[in-house]
Amino acid sequence: MSISADDLSHLRRCVELAREALEDGDEPFGSLLVDGDGVVRFEDRNRVKDGDHTRHPELAIAMWAVAHLAPVQRIRATVYTSGEHCPMCAAAHAWVGLGRIVYATSSEQLRSWQAEWGTPAAPVAGLPISTVAPRIPVDGPASELAEEMKVLYEAKFRR
Repeated sequence: MSISADDLSHLRRCVELAREALEDGDEPFGSLLVDGDGVVRFEDRNRVKDGDHTRHPELAIAMWAVAHLAPVQRIRATVYTSGEHCPMCAAAHAWVGLGRIVYATSSEQLRSWQAEWGTPAAPVAGLPISTVAPRIPVDGPASELAEEMKVLYEAKFRR
């Protein structure tokens, strides 16, 4: 699949959530879960600023989905996110049986920008989702949102 106009609309909300996270002193990442009927069921943003670096919105979505959706609903759902899932979140996504992932910017884009800014590397390798969870359908990045996300990342990560 390619990224549709509806996908872009959902990704724009993810960028808004990423901006909210940044404004709250957190890392700029935001995500939402859309069910098979196109209804947004859950949204969240990064909440790692207090020291728990596992508080990613994609992990929160996986945990919420297990508690609130039947397996058939999970596989029909789509997770939209401002940045490609990290390995922890990609694994959680696969283990709970969620469906498609659509992301605005890739891990590779973020790594490249961080190298440009001289930012230290993350403690976990930024593997592509398809390496961690090869059966999940994935679409991204969305070139239309790259510059906007780069500005948010730069505001947080550039030293």
